[in-house]
Amino acid sequence: MPTLQQFRYLVAVADTLHFRRAAESVNVTQPTLSTQLRELEDKLGVQLVERSRSGVTLTPIGADVSARARGVLRDVADIATLARTGADPLAGTIRVGVVGSLGSYFLPLVIPALHAAYPRLKFYVREGVAQDLLTRLRDGALDLLFFPTPLDDPNLAVAPLFHEPLLVVLPSDHPLTASTVVDRAALRGETVMTLEAGHRLHETVAALCAETGAHLSLDYEGTSLDTLRQMVATGLGLSVLPALYVRSEVAREDLVTARALSSPAPGRDIGMVWRQTAAHGHAYRTLAAVIRKTLTLGAPEVRVIE
Repeated sequence: MPTLQQFRYLVAVADTLHFRRAAESVNVTQPTLSTQLRELEDKLGVQLVERSRSGVTLTPIGADVSARARGVLRDVADIATLARTGADPLAGTIRVGVVGSLGSYFLPLVIPALHAAYPRLKFYVREGVAQDLLTRLRDGALDLLFFPTPLDDPNLAVAPLFHEPLLVVLPSDHPLTASTVVDRAALRGETVMTLEAGHRLHETVAALCAETGAHLSLDYEGTSLDTLRQMVATGLGLSVLPALYVRSEVAREDLVTARALSSPAPGRDIGMVWRQTAAHGHAYRTLAAVIRKTLTLGAPEVRVIE
């Protein structure tokens, strides 16, 4: 019979259509992955993957098998979660994914309250870009995400948490700092830097630039919000950053200043996301309620969504 590891390798190839990237995503060497896939094909008696110099393609039966393998891996992950947490899912370890533009500034606000309410609860946290986190959630490598919404996937459950404004961040000596609220029209012709492609924030800022006539910088893209803040401080351009980050890092800066944008002000909605089939969905909704209450009391920069 095929092994779960072989199924993981096939799903990785289905996700990346590239042997090297697939091997990196499952932390094995490329020869190991290739060998295991050939063994899987031998066991099943069918060709699953077409290999050529131009790339990797799944055969029709390979696509069907990978889809079913993904479901098997999800079910096994849910069984493992159920066994790991036992009768009390809030007394064990939850594997959490969070987008990089949120984690370092959101989690410190809510972890103390969660620990006080559930002292035996532990979070294993993985930061990443949107698509990688979604893939890991769907494959069962993560239990839940703190993630921008909405999501168009009927296999995922979403508990809304909050709406977070996005603020324009500019050098403190920039002329636009004269206004407490920057008119969106004033962004026309300005250079705006954001995170590199693959981040949800990149898509949001790119849309804002298209609407206002600002120039989206592709020459200077940030790998983190801190990098963007530092580039703004040197005068390379402006940036549009989440309110919780501004609260944490920009408000205490002398070289950069944050301003709200005129209506319709940009923002993003953040929710908790998990698989519909997850064994402990009711417990995740309980966590969401605690988080919303915590933010209501301690984070006036955001608007809680019930």
